[in-house]
Amino acid sequence: MTRWPEVFDLAVVGGGNAALCAAITAAEAGAKVLILEGAPLAYRGGNSRHTRNFRCMHRGPMFPLTGAYEEEEYFNDLLLVTKGKTDEHLARMVIRASEECLPWMQSHGVRFQPSLSGTLSLSRTNAFFLGGGKALVNAYYRTAADLGIAIAYEAQVIHVHRDGDRITHLETEIAGQPTTVRARAFVLASGGFQADLDWLARAWGPAARNFLIRGTPYNRGVVLRDMLDQGAESVGDPTQCHAVAIDGRAPKYDGGIVTRLDCVPFSIVVNRDGDRFYDEGEDVWPKRYAIWGRLVAAQPDQVGYAIIDHKSIDLFMPSVFPPVKADTIEGLATQMGLDPTALRRTVDGFNAACQPGPFHPTELDGLRTQGLNVPKTNWARPIDTAPFYGYQLRPGVTFTYLGLKVDTRAQVHAAEGPIRNLWAAGEIMAGSILGQGYLAGFGMTIGTVFGRIAGQEAAAHVA
Repeated sequence: MTRWPEVFDLAVVGGGNAALCAAITAAEAGAKVLILEGAPLAYRGGNSRHTRNFRCMHRGPMFPLTGAYEEEEYFNDLLLVTKGKTDEHLARMVIRASEECLPWMQSHGVRFQPSLSGTLSLSRTNAFFLGGGKALVNAYYRTAADLGIAIAYEAQVIHVHRDGDRITHLETEIAGQPTTVRARAFVLASGGFQADLDWLARAWGPAARNFLIRGTPYNRGVVLRDMLDQGAESVGDPTQCHAVAIDGRAPKYDGGIVTRLDCVPFSIVVNRDGDRFYDEGEDVWPKRYAIWGRLVAAQPDQVGYAIIDHKSIDLFMPSVFPPVKADTIEGLATQMGLDPTALRRTVDGFNAACQPGPFHPTELDGLRTQGLNVPKTNWARPIDTAPFYGYQLRPGVTFTYLGLKVDTRAQVHAAEGPIRNLWAAGEIMAGSILGQGYLAGFGMTIGTVFGRIAGQEAAAHVA
């Protein structure tokens, strides 16, 4: 095993948003920094390259955001999706800090565009990256290069060597070459374990092998498992994750955000047997899209089917794969492998239960069904206008919530106390705040806030 030719002030494990924010912040404070990105250069950035927005508190209009989105509303939105399973102190800290992050991001090369309309309804709450997450990642890497930050690609960290309350070095493979990396401080920002299907199956059971991993295939939880085995305190439930319903034709790994389907509020969703199983119109889509991965995961064969008609085909973000199309419900069922009689019975029952009233696709309209065991409480219109369209849905896991417990300084702790030169940021610690559920754009908020904190704390430690 060879040694890296330098001893760094800070080694950052990971190459996505949180890692980059930590590295840039520390370098600007004068630290000599190394980034260890497990992916090849072309796939750098982890899950961040698949993102498209950042959820931001603001007290008034602030480009590209409209209106105001203040702390209490933001926190209440988080409580709604997590059902109270959050650390309020850490959550409020992240929410408050998000306001100052937006100009920081802009000053480091991130460009924004006006928020999108339609089913997303996020112009007030979420700032959209011009060019998406890949553009954000590239902007940060350009900044890192300007600051003289060293970057190693295909850098797999095998072992974080802990000696009591300190980390001494990292055992890595860089482009297949075993290498020892030494530094005075370390930030872990290497994501969750979702790409390790064996680990997923141990947590979820055999059904997890049917899940699609829409995030990076490089987040296998090696560093997380290593730290947990060495006594680092953990947080979160291994069965909780950011899982959305994605197109069943998506690749097994790395399909990204384009595989997400936003048609659910205007559809009925049935399982393999042709039965509806949840209220498709429970709330606006940004507050509900992240529950649908788990809902589909609980169905037979971990599969669902969204059914819409011609009235709704233009009401949501276009899908990357075209929908299945037919002139009759029975024809659609046949093409999708469903029982035509069962689907017709469900559609007819739903149509008969729809109540009259005004339809408003971008807000809760109260247009509901009556008399169904599984109601639809908004946007309930009969599916009666040919042609009819369908999408197969499967659970798409972005990242898992089991992680390292941190404090307000982003410091990692063991049972006997803090590990003095170790911090964590991003998905590897997001379970400290996300006990379950997800709020659109909030993962980027956690990563940005805690990445900057980790970088500040690490730089102060070595100063």
